[in-house]
Parts: sequence; structure tokens; C-alpha cells
Amino acid sequence: MRVVIVGGTSGIGLAAAARLAAGGAEVVVTGRSEERLRSALKQLGDQARGEVVDARDTGAMRALFEGLGAVDHLVVTVTGRGGAGPLSSLTDEGLTEAWRNKLVPHLLTAQAALGVLNPEGSITFVTAASAGAALPGIATLAAVNGAIEAAVPGLAVELAPIRVNAVSPGVIETDWWSEIGDEARAAFMEGAAESLPVRRVGRPEDVAATIEYVVRNAYTTGIVLTVDGGGRLKA
Repeated sequence: MRVVIVGGTSGIGLAAAARLAAGGAEVVVTGRSEERLRSALKQLGDQARGEVVDARDTGAMRALFEGLGAVDHLVVTVTGRGGAGPLSSLTDEGLTEAWRNKLVPHLLTAQAALGVLNPEGSITFVTAASAGAALPGIATLAAVNGAIEAAVPGLAVELAPIRVNAVSPGVIETDWWSEIGDEARAAFMEGAAESLPVRRVGRPEDVAATIEYVVRNAYTTGIVLTVDGGGRLKA
């Protein structure tokens, strides 16, 4: 089984690569940073190989898949900065950047892979629980992730028998939060943990387990699985 994980050099993508590789899959990871790629491959061992490529570069993604040849499963974990904040501060540039950094690479990466993807294989998008959250300041994040999730059922029918699913994480302890600073990050994570039914924030491995499920389960398509520690249950 050959799995390509776009955005697989850190965080959730790297955890998914490690889990799938441990289960015997041949894993190809991609990322924008040569340094992160080298580090990821060192962790993953002989079951993995990698390429430096920017998922926002549609031409580069097409060239990647043409060079790889046959692929059984595609996992897209690409994310981006920007998009958070109140409607009153939203700009054309910020909104365009948010869509460009996530929605565009998710859908066009899937498109680029179609020519080499096994008809009995799958596409898995990694979105975010913000798609279904009702919180101030996340309207753009909700719109971007919600758009990807909304595409899943239609793509599952359009691309059948290729399976199409999404995994939607809640608060996960990854480097995505690094920009807010260590002190603010620690305070936020502590507060989030106390508010969740499971009494902890998520780990990349929690999401990786769900990614592996939708990749390996050949009778699962057209769904969005939320991995949020019960965050959706909060009043």
C-alpha cells in the first residue's frame, strides 16, 4: 500500500505517516521545508521517502504525482496561517490568503493525484472543527474548513469508486499554535483541556488513528469524522 501525505513532515501529517508506516504502508511525505523533511524521514525510517514541494503550487503538485506513478491513498493535511479575527478587521488580502493556503491546495492536490490514484484507493482531507464551531473571530476559518467538508459527499459520488473522506480535528497540540507565544499557548491549552469532556487537548496521534481508519476501511466514504475530545458537546 502506497500512501502520499501532503503536509506530512510535521504535526498531524507526520503522526499519520508514522502510524501508516508502522502498519506496513510505503509512505511518501511532502512539505515546504527541506530541514523538516530531513527530520521527518529520519523519524520514519526505511518505510518512507519524501519530496520538498509547496502544495500551493499546482504545477509542482502535478509534476510530483507524474513522477511518483501509482498511488493507493492520498492524505492532505495542508494548513495555513491567517484567517482568524473579527469580521470588522477582515481584509481582501487576508480572506484570499486563507482560501489560498488551505481550500485551494486541498482540492487541486486531489485533482493532481487523480491520474495515478488507485480506483480502489482513497482521498482524505484534514480540515478543522472550526467548520462547525460558533465562536467569535473564526468566521473565515469556519468558512474555509466548512467548504472542504461540504465538498466531501459530492466528491465521494463524483470520483467513485475512489473513496473521499475528511477528518476534522479540534484543539490539537501542534506547532500551529506557536505564533501566539509560549505563555499564551500554555494558558490556552490548559483552559481548553479543562473545558473538554476528556479533560485534555488532543495529540497528533489521536488524529492519526482516525486518518488510518478512513484510509484502511474500504467501506467508508463521503463522511467527515470529528476528533475533538467532545468539544462539540459544550454548551
